[in-house]
Amino acid sequence: MDDESIRRLEGRLGHDWLAEQFEANRTHLRAVAYRMLGSLSEADDAVQESWLHLSRSGTSGVENLGGWLTTVVARVCLDMLRSRRSRREEPVAAHLPDPVEGRVDGIDPEHEALLADSVGPALLVVLEMLAPAERLAFVLHDLFAVPFDEIAPIVGRSPAAARQLASRARRRVQGAATVPDADLTRQREVVDAFLAASRGGDFDSLLTLLDPDVVLRADHAAEQLGASREVRGAPAVAGTFSGRARVAQLALVNGAAGAVWASGGRPRVVFGFTLTRGKIVEIHLVAELARLAELDLVVLDD
Repeated sequence: MDDESIRRLEGRLGHDWLAEQFEANRTHLRAVAYRMLGSLSEADDAVQESWLHLSRSGTSGVENLGGWLTTVVARVCLDMLRSRRSRREEPVAAHLPDPVEGRVDGIDPEHEALLADSVGPALLVVLEMLAPAERLAFVLHDLFAVPFDEIAPIVGRSPAAARQLASRARRRVQGAATVPDADLTRQREVVDAFLAASRGGDFDSLLTLLDPDVVLRADHAAEQLGASREVRGAPAVAGTFSGRARVAQLALVNGAAGAVWASGGRPRVVFGFTLTRGKIVEIHLVAELARLAELDLVVLDD
């Protein structure tokens, strides 16, 4: 075997070793990416991007491959979060987090990793409200115990500043006034009452269901259908819905109470609701076809 053949063989062996090591870390990386992005498909994209980065750069000088890969996928997710915020057609609040359904037998390690730490839809909704750097610092430190001196270079801050980012995020996550209601029965009651008041043009009843500072946000596709991009305040939001939503049906949207307007047997607009202390604090209108295809929808009306 000549020198060139030996080099090619060594290259293949090195690539195979990297692939094995990456696969050993894939479940962890997907769990990190899912908590960062709240989207299973985007999490898979981030993990794939981290593999491309690994296969191009190799691991020369890397002592902790798992930690290095966590840093890489975190950087990819941070870029995706910042891109999501900068795109005018997709406001961050209109990005409803994907649910993760656990297997009945409870032995799938990937599902166990995604479901660990009690990261349910309510927490993911709160995380969507954080700035990208805050979310990264909180997720890496509080959920995965990554030291602040490793988080700091990812967000371009000092370790002390990274600690402050995580602390600020933690206060928002733990604040009783900001944690969405997780009681599905109560969610359904409020959303059902909202839809009934909307159909009946009952402005006063709508006001009683809305938080004074409620925000209605629509993605670009919903705007094209006539929705306003953003409406703030209970009177304005109540006025937007009063006498409308006549064909909207109560539904489960990613495991939470919501509504859907369907036409021709397929969803056209999904209404996502965030409730706090029995009041609607946010309504998200999602009509982008790609996003609708990703949502887990169960219509509850007959």
